[in-house]
Amino acid sequence: MLVAQKEVEVRHQLFERLAEARSRTDEIFSIVKLDSLYERPIPERHRIIFYLGHLEAFDWNLLRERVLGLKTFHPDFDKLFAFGIDPVNGALPSDQPTDWPSVADARHYVKRIRGSIDEGLTALTSSDWDTNPVGADFSAKTLLNVAIEHRLMHGETLAYMLHQLPLERKLRMQRKPELIVPAVAPRMIEIPAGRATLGLTRSNRSVFGWDNEYEAQAVDVTAFAIDKYKVTNGQYLDFVTAGCYENPACWTEEDWNWRTAQEISHPVFWKRNRERWYCRTMFDEIPLPLDWPVYVSHAEASAYARWAGKSLPTEAQWHRVAYGAEDGTERPFPWGTAAPNSSKGNFDFQNWDPTPVGAFPEGESAFGVADLLGNGWEWTSSRFEPFPGFQRFSFYPGYSADFFDGKHYVMKGASARTAACMLRRSFRNWFQPHYQYVYAGFRCVSN
Repeated sequence: MLVAQKEVEVRHQLFERLAEARSRTDEIFSIVKLDSLYERPIPERHRIIFYLGHLEAFDWNLLRERVLGLKTFHPDFDKLFAFGIDPVNGALPSDQPTDWPSVADARHYVKRIRGSIDEGLTALTSSDWDTNPVGADFSAKTLLNVAIEHRLMHGETLAYMLHQLPLERKLRMQRKPELIVPAVAPRMIEIPAGRATLGLTRSNRSVFGWDNEYEAQAVDVTAFAIDKYKVTNGQYLDFVTAGCYENPACWTEEDWNWRTAQEISHPVFWKRNRERWYCRTMFDEIPLPLDWPVYVSHAEASAYARWAGKSLPTEAQWHRVAYGAEDGTERPFPWGTAAPNSSKGNFDFQNWDPTPVGAFPEGESAFGVADLLGNGWEWTSSRFEPFPGFQRFSFYPGYSADFFDGKHYVMKGASARTAACMLRRSFRNWFQPHYQYVYAGFRCVSN
């Protein structure tokens, strides 16, 4: 009886999470003016209209046959809205607005899919819910977790994409008052040698994880020092004014060739107006906030670290800092065992923009390192690779494996637009090194 009640509660929680995830993505689409839904704010990405249909097409293609046993009603749209773009090879999409359906047709497709999915999920029995079909490595519960987190990831992807949309093409949303916090001084913290546990144990069925999060492994980490705070706009401005964007000694050959070919001279979120630097927020252009973390590509972060005589942390070093403690234990979150809340960091859609570094002292790790979750992802020096024991999802075989190509780097942490469910210790994000648009900063280490 207690087991059955628990299953009902889990189903109810998942339905609530799906509804909440939909409201998050509906909110981000609502800031785009109707005549701008065919814009392409980032040259390497699809037009906005694609994402309007993609989120439902993904859910539909994932759940329709495997869980719901339903027939398709618009196979052309199922295919059209199925896949996004990974901007690695430098080729830009060439489609035109006329190649896409009308907004009305896309929204009708979305509405019909939501209704079909909700009706189908409600009709599932308890035995259907957490039982793998014969010969399958998934259950309905697993697939719904995939659908929810995929949608929430796109809630963040859409945010940084729409960040690049001209301000006049967006409807302004009310911003929270600026956080005013005491100024903090950059410093490094010594981290003693110890072990870091990366990934999830496959036998732990109580926690959902993507395929790249398995299998758990322990890594010995030697002693090192790390920045207490993320590198700020003010610190990065020193790098810019020192002429480092024109100095090949700061860059690897590949990164230098990218910088020169693309004529990159500053972070993409910065804008120069006469003699003053400004920062492009989601809804404004404001004087550059020197105490906010800088958002840059991996190439730019690496160049800064090289200029400073330091390096980016490895994935294992980052884990050691975020979750380890001097007594050898490890925590589920930097601050301990308490569930994430607004006092611990700038995450879970609290803000559209960053906050000053050091604004959330309650979120510091056992070693006293700040802002490890929230306020911007953090680049590591580790290439995105499978853990020993990796097994790709049969229902989504390319989710991780397509990116084990040596061209992507692991990011850890979270941004202001990262959902709370993805603050789990094992979650891994990744991007290629020449992508400037993501909400990603960094901190440096000294070995």
